[in-house]
Amino acid sequence: MSQTLLPPGWVEKLCDPYAVLGISVIADDRQIFKRYHTLAKLLHPDRHAKNCNSDQKLATAIFSYLINPAYAKLKNRQKRLIAIAMLRSDARVLEQKPLSSQSAIAQEMMEMPTPEAELFYEEAIACYAEAQYKSLDQFYQVTQQITILNLVYLRLHKPDLFLPQKAVTIIPEVEKKPVELTLTEVKPVLTNYAQRHYQRAIEYVRLEKWPLAVQELRDAIKLEPNNSDYYALLGLVHLKQKFIGMARIYICQALKLNPQNSLALKHASELKIKLGENTNPKSMAKAMSIAALLSRFTQKKSSQVKC
Repeated sequence: MSQTLLPPGWVEKLCDPYAVLGISVIADDRQIFKRYHTLAKLLHPDRHAKNCNSDQKLATAIFSYLINPAYAKLKNRQKRLIAIAMLRSDARVLEQKPLSSQSAIAQEMMEMPTPEAELFYEEAIACYAEAQYKSLDQFYQVTQQITILNLVYLRLHKPDLFLPQKAVTIIPEVEKKPVELTLTEVKPVLTNYAQRHYQRAIEYVRLEKWPLAVQELRDAIKLEPNNSDYYALLGLVHLKQKFIGMARIYICQALKLNPQNSLALKHASELKIKLGENTNPKSMAKAMSIAALLSRFTQKKSSQVKC
């Protein structure tokens, strides 16, 4: 296998290991490991056996010469520090020039207040990660967009606010109060993978590890999109982070799915939600703006790789 199987310049230009894996720069060890093994399955030669031979070879080359080196950097804490330092240097260079017209999502992120931009960043990375390896024709472009988002995120944070030696929260410090969840409000029953994500989210909520709780709940909702408990707990997590608009969206969705959801009912009055109220269309449109921007991006025909 030769590196020349990759299109010219890919190894040099796709030098952000976080972007190659499709994760944020605040990903912890567990998230890095989980994403690597997901990509190992996605790019396995057997998955591309029905495609043309060049696709199969390209998938193997991407995994060997891009994903494996990226994972090797990020699983080693010292190398991870070096990778972040290099990205910070690139972020400083980016700060001296305007974002390209192809970085619509990054532009929108830069215009937001910092707390909202942080949440937007996590959601955008998650959306891009879903599309990144669905089509190898899109891989290069999507990865570049993730790199730009990572650089913009680093521009929003001073070095002393980012500590890659340990899990880093993207939420400003708030007054810590014990989060009490009763068994009548949350049902930690491990019946399937979605429930396992939900159970872990409950533990993260109790530990006030909000970003980790959000990630687990996103994974649960992907598996069971009509479970009101997941939306109710996600609404509570956003409420604890002072993201009132997002909290209202998820609490409303929980009540829409189950008007008797005890956790959603408990916080509905605090969020000034009237029983029977549907999610505000404007708020929902705002929450879905990332997916819309990503959809427009991925609809463009790629000219980087052809079968």
